[in-house]
Amino acid sequence: MNIYQILDFLGTFVFAISGVRLAAQKNMDIFGAVILAFATAVGGGTIRDLLLGATPVAWIQNPVYLYLIVSAVALGIFFDRYIFELKKTLFIFDSIGLGVFTIAGMQKALSFGISYEYAVILGATSATAGGIIRDILANEVPMILQKEIYATACIAGALLYLLLDFTGLNFHYNTIITIIFIVLIRTLVVKYNIAFPTLKP
Repeated sequence: MNIYQILDFLGTFVFAISGVRLAAQKNMDIFGAVILAFATAVGGGTIRDLLLGATPVAWIQNPVYLYLIVSAVALGIFFDRYIFELKKTLFIFDSIGLGVFTIAGMQKALSFGISYEYAVILGATSATAGGIIRDILANEVPMILQKEIYATACIAGALLYLLLDFTGLNFHYNTIITIIFIVLIRTLVVKYNIAFPTLKP
């Protein structure tokens, strides 16, 4: 198992935790928590694979993803008081997950011969679509449609990744730099309340 796969699993686990957190906020039962965790963790990758015609989709081919999601739900249920208090830690891991899934989405798209422009879009889709599905199921306005800069961080990271790739930078270094870049954007956005202007009726 390489560092990239470890980060991918970590991102899946943390995204699943975010689904459990929202389920708890909405007073859902265990089944609801499983559905939101599952949708958040693998929703983006599923949409990406279906658009690419890559079937069976990735998580069906590797049961580790299922085990991670079930573990996240179990931890969220039995240790909710301790886990959900780690907001800053979960935020960092969530941002890392955004970076990992953005790069994974781009790499898979490029391996299918997709153009760079659409590879960037599919990278951002991989990272954010799960959260959109989660929010819709929980009757929330998806974060990506609100003023907080979220998908934009993924797109910016994807463009940086491609730029560094063109320079011939080693894949592992490129991945680390891109993830740090996305984490930095998300941190600055939240810390300084940076947002796009909202539309007025």
